[in-house]
Amino acid sequence: MNQPAPLFINSRDNALVKDLRRLSQESTAYRKQGLVWLEGDHLCRAALTRGLKPAVSVVSESFLAQTSVEWAYCAIKNVVLSDRLFAEISALGSPASMGFLIEPPAGSDLLTGAATVVLDRIQDAGNVGSILRSAGAFGFRQIVALKGTAALWSPKVLRAGMGAHFGLQLFEGVGPDFLDALAIPLVVTSSHQGAFLHEVVPPFPCAWILGHEGQGVGAALAEKASISVRIAQPGGEESLNVAAAAAICLHASALVSDSQR
Repeated sequence: MNQPAPLFINSRDNALVKDLRRLSQESTAYRKQGLVWLEGDHLCRAALTRGLKPAVSVVSESFLAQTSVEWAYCAIKNVVLSDRLFAEISALGSPASMGFLIEPPAGSDLLTGAATVVLDRIQDAGNVGSILRSAGAFGFRQIVALKGTAALWSPKVLRAGMGAHFGLQLFEGVGPDFLDALAIPLVVTSSHQGAFLHEVVPPFPCAWILGHEGQGVGAALAEKASISVRIAQPGGEESLNVAAAAAICLHASALVSDSQR
């Protein structure tokens, strides 16, 4: 069956163009619109690989002239913007010239007993995206972002996550009591107290709690933890970047998981 021809848009006052501009440039616009903007080949392919069907495919006019049919006709609705308009909506220094509008995966219940990463007021989008990427790589199934954490579906977090979003259960904007349903040990990270990670075997499954870049994990949340760990730093630096620390901790858990199989 022949696909309908894509819709060409040249006006910057078009309603869709205005929505795309907000989604691309405002970190929480997706919460109002119920749609997420994915810009670039890598993110779009990651969404398709996970079985997501884009609501709208958007390509630039020059990109359409050189692309395969898959990008121009893979969505429910397919749109072509003039190159000028696409550059206007993009938040990238070098616009990718193609992208998808998707509905974020529908929310579901917290997975009791599943390996989890808890983000406690981590505010840097790059850190959050990097942690999601590590979580997916090391077998963690869900992310719980407490209030004060960077918006999980913001453009910057999406770019840093490199497609990890689509393989994880994501919960955001919740309070510490939300963790009570996990029914697994909570492991809190610290830069200055607790057992050294290389000297303990972290429980698995568990929920790793990673804290604010400057303040660390909140005191009330730390009290809920079964164990506190820190990472040895023989080089003498004061602390590790939270995303780097997360990768080390989650990898340690992945080794425990492998040994239990």
